[in-house]
Amino acid sequence: MAKTSLVTGGNGFVGCHVVRALVARGDHVRVLVRANADLRALQGVDCEPVIGDLRDPDAVAAAARGCEEIYNVAADYRLWVLDEGPMYATNVQGTLNVLAAARLHKAARVIHTSTVGALGVPKSGVGTEDTPVSLNDMVGPYKRSKFLAEQAALRAAREGMPVVVVNPSTPIGPLDHKPTPTGRIIVDFLNGRMPAYLDTGLNLVDVTHCARGHLLAAEHGKPGHKYILGGENLTLQQLFQRLASISGVPAPRIRIPYGVALGFAIGADFVARRITRRPPRASLTEVRMARKKMFFDHSKARRELGYEPGPIDTALSDAVAYYRMTGAAPTTEK
Repeated sequence: MAKTSLVTGGNGFVGCHVVRALVARGDHVRVLVRANADLRALQGVDCEPVIGDLRDPDAVAAAARGCEEIYNVAADYRLWVLDEGPMYATNVQGTLNVLAAARLHKAARVIHTSTVGALGVPKSGVGTEDTPVSLNDMVGPYKRSKFLAEQAALRAAREGMPVVVVNPSTPIGPLDHKPTPTGRIIVDFLNGRMPAYLDTGLNLVDVTHCARGHLLAAEHGKPGHKYILGGENLTLQQLFQRLASISGVPAPRIRIPYGVALGFAIGADFVARRITRRPPRASLTEVRMARKKMFFDHSKARRELGYEPGPIDTALSDAVAYYRMTGAAPTTEK
């Protein structure tokens, strides 16, 4: 018999791929979306949109009724905001509402989508699920809110709920139509707006493999455990070289010293908050996050879940093709 699964944030980048993976598995998939939400990412997908706001506990409880598995993928993913309140309401209170709904309806499994941004990274080396970290280590409201949401999910697991946490790294691929801050890096590169780079690094993962990792976590994950859904560790320079090879757009050759980037970001943030009230080209949070390479090891997910991400070049090629198809980037190099 097919399962009924609920996905919050199912019209978002990672969420829409989780929905697709569940539909392909044969589930009846319910998707909690806000009124007037952009549903482009779910076009042609056989799922049941349910109107409701993650911040409304009654709406979440109604959406969760009859669902055996709940995937809490929704998040306010922005690295610059004028008002932090709505972000905490979605990422923290929204998670608490999902957990309460799962408890009310006795869901068999809850998969909470966190982020590697909520994990620790050693000064030199690669982070794991067990690297020591605290709220004080979180840079910016996005990371802080996701850290608090993750702690709420883990606390629920300690209280006996069947909650498993997954920590995606940096998903890449098609259908990132907003785009996310990560997708914006690729779009800016394709549009020739990346004249230089910082000495930093990211762990990149194909979004389709990340989505399948959610299902593996539901099937094999241990309640109260965290699983990194990562792929390849690349410096920003290496990422741009890969993108150059795929797209034909030249990679930047100038490396900006961190101090210069920080000074620019401080000035840009001041102008954005006091004058334009719009996100700057490089936010202070983004530059501060870039001070440390965000490299991670997904061995635990491979060992316990059977998670095997593929090469990132396929996802990069798919992302480039998608942004060119949608007009977010030119079809030929500049």
